[in-house]
Amino acid sequence: MTDELPDGLPELRASDADREQVSEVLRDALAEGRLDMEEFEERLEATYKARTYKELAPITRDLPAPGVTPPAPTVSMVKGPAAETGSWADRIVGSESCTSQWGVAIMSGFERKGRWTVPRKFNAFAFWGGGVIDLREANFANGEVIVNCVAIMGGMSVIVPPGVEVVVRGIGVMGGFDHREEGVQGDPGAPRVVVTGFAFWGGVGVERKVTKAERLRQKEERRLEKLERKAARQEELEESRRRALEGSGSGVGDVDHRDSLDEARSIHRAAMDQHRELMREHREARREERRERRDDRRGRDRDRD
Repeated sequence: MTDELPDGLPELRASDADREQVSEVLRDALAEGRLDMEEFEERLEATYKARTYKELAPITRDLPAPGVTPPAPTVSMVKGPAAETGSWADRIVGSESCTSQWGVAIMSGFERKGRWTVPRKFNAFAFWGGGVIDLREANFANGEVIVNCVAIMGGMSVIVPPGVEVVVRGIGVMGGFDHREEGVQGDPGAPRVVVTGFAFWGGVGVERKVTKAERLRQKEERRLEKLERKAARQEELEESRRRALEGSGSGVGDVDHRDSLDEARSIHRAAMDQHRELMREHREARREERRERRDDRRGRDRDRD
């Protein structure tokens, strides 16, 4: 979409294909680093809410069109070879880069999340409070790190990314440690997280979750797959209708009549299958929305605690 639109066009209604074209430009900009995740989410939400070309045009105003390479900057951008970004080897950085050694919550809460470096041993203490130790975007000081949690009438949550091996060795007295993520094989080269400590009238939960950016990417992939399936079903339905109309006009007789009836039944079955598939997708979307709201609500509850 561009800002220079013919007279009258800005007020025309935009189609799903137009919105998809804009979202593709946004995804390319995110992959190239032109947009951060927050800007991408804001613009993507505005794209799906847009109803006219006038509302779509400003969303990609400062982004290059697909397939167009902008002029190179005048400053030198030459860099030496680097390892693949985001690999486990890049995320094990050594103890000298640690950004936090401990977390304390006394009748309050603490949170470690985002880009931070986990030391060889991270100590956390909560008394009548709670804490969140999120390792999904973190770097690691060593191939094996220890997260030592002491929860007295409080609770803590340790969140690890997929691919990390988890070992739980904590002791609970009228409390407990979550062992559900134990036994999952880690990726080659991935760090090992050992959760230890003590819980009295409290608990330490361990859960494995993808980042918000990855969840959004997966959601986009599922949405595109649904659009492709919907388009394929529509093409099949249109083809069935075309064959039925051709059959009904090709001749007169019992054979043509039976063929037309068969085609009509086929069209009806295809339409019913499409309706059931759309209803199933609608239910899945509703369940996913409820799950996301529940996760957000739990996160806000942990912050208040």
